[in-house]
Amino acid sequence: MHIAEGYLPWEHAAAWGVASAPFVIYGARALTREVREHPENTLLLGASGAFSFVLSALKIPSVTGSCSHPTGTGLGAILFRPPIMAVLGTITLLFQALLLAHGGLTTLGANAFSMAIVGPWAGYGAYRLTRRLLDGRGGTMPLDVAVFAGAFVADLSTYCVTSVQLALAFPDPDSGFLGALAKFGGIFSLTQIPLAISEGLLTVLVVRLLRQSSRGDLIRLGVLGAGTTTTKDGGVREEVKGK
Repeated sequence: MHIAEGYLPWEHAAAWGVASAPFVIYGARALTREVREHPENTLLLGASGAFSFVLSALKIPSVTGSCSHPTGTGLGAILFRPPIMAVLGTITLLFQALLLAHGGLTTLGANAFSMAIVGPWAGYGAYRLTRRLLDGRGGTMPLDVAVFAGAFVADLSTYCVTSVQLALAFPDPDSGFLGALAKFGGIFSLTQIPLAISEGLLTVLVVRLLRQSSRGDLIRLGVLGAGTTTTKDGGVREEVKGK
């Protein structure tokens, strides 16, 4: 859930804006450098931003009266690393606030911190860790498993941070911060865990399509290695290289 316009106390809104600013500024520099040095990646950069925009705009009502949605930031983090996704995610949130009344300008810093900063970093960490795990047969985990882990964690960690942000702003009168955190987290988990699983599967499908149509781009970005091996079940295990 994007935190709505005016929902956070101004002190909290300002603090999250200050916390997010260095990541977004660094991401803007990284994005500029990427476009200047590798203009051939511009199409994939735009597709990564569009993927996040479309998925995170799909507001799904939950049984608790709140709403949930995918985030779509895992794909961009895997392809271009989290700093670039910080600025792409923030641009996504800005346009959604202005065009769709989804989120808000005063809460842009808080929403950017959860969805565009923590989500991509957590997802990218899960992706990298999974790619380095042994599969029991002397090789590394298949790319599909790592992509699923990255997208799943990026989605779920966003809502964990949002729960923390709301609990800090609105502690429970009786149980304080921890009680509010349990309530917000419980509300989100009912719909967000299934959504995170769905987003992970969808991101795997997108990467599979890219592997067929833009294999050279994925090799250049370090997502795929130059060599591949075929598994007994007919799948493809990519050589780990670069990212």
